[in-house]
Amino acid sequence: MTLAVSATVAWQSERNRLLGIAYRMLGDFGHAEDVVSEVGIDAVRQERKTDGGRVDSWPAWLTTVCVRRSIDRVRQLATVREDYTGPWLPEPVDTAQLPEEAVANRELLSLTLLHLAEQLAPEARAALVLHRAFGMPAPEIADVLGKTPAAVRQLISRAERRLDIDPDAPAPRAKDRAALEKLVQAIEQGEINTVVSMLHRDAVLWADGGGKVKSAMNPLFGASRIARFFAGILGKAVDFDPVEPIRAWVVEINGGAALVLRHNGRSDVMELDAAPDGSIRGLRQVSNPDKLTRVSRS
Repeated sequence: MTLAVSATVAWQSERNRLLGIAYRMLGDFGHAEDVVSEVGIDAVRQERKTDGGRVDSWPAWLTTVCVRRSIDRVRQLATVREDYTGPWLPEPVDTAQLPEEAVANRELLSLTLLHLAEQLAPEARAALVLHRAFGMPAPEIADVLGKTPAAVRQLISRAERRLDIDPDAPAPRAKDRAALEKLVQAIEQGEINTVVSMLHRDAVLWADGGGKVKSAMNPLFGASRIARFFAGILGKAVDFDPVEPIRAWVVEINGGAALVLRHNGRSDVMELDAAPDGSIRGLRQVSNPDKLTRVSRS
């Protein structure tokens, strides 16, 4: 077996796990695939070195390079996303299209947490992803990030507080499908009052149209404003198709349940974030068609 083949085999074995790391870091599966491909090229180059480039542990080496390349890509994308039209939301992916190793324990995989994690510094996000989603202890993460274990623990603790994550909580459970089905029925039947009754008083809706389709240009705060938003969608949908103006159904994306809304000749994907009392406190609607290529909308 040649050295190059050894590097390639190691990368192929770890590829799906690396995808899981990069996707959680970037919130964009296409960019995650690019990063992981670059890591594979780096691995072959590393093994071809003749000046002491020996690798003792390929999984550790690949993880380190993947995380560092992801951190660099996060910083590059931050500038691009500042110029994004309207709110930026992560790219949803059908759970069935995600490799098992990428899904891991489904931690930090939802659109909600991928979106919230955007507010973290890149190294804090990396520490949280490695710890929560892949169970790496602080000393191993410290080697990846070039920090002390104490500094890594502090990064993780602060990130968990910032995202309101209980450090002792188990991996998130699947969303209540009964509540989702109730919302589906209310939307399809135009029962705006029922939709309002399911919303938390301080609910927020983010709608990502990316300038490609008409959508809310700023987050909508409060149940009443969100209700008017849905009423507007319904009114236009009735004009577009009086017989079947709007359809909604449940799909599995990012390791959990979400909604597809079909109206005005287009499809949107929406994930809900529930408050402790069961009401809906966050709605993230992805309408940009460029971000919906990895979601089944049929």
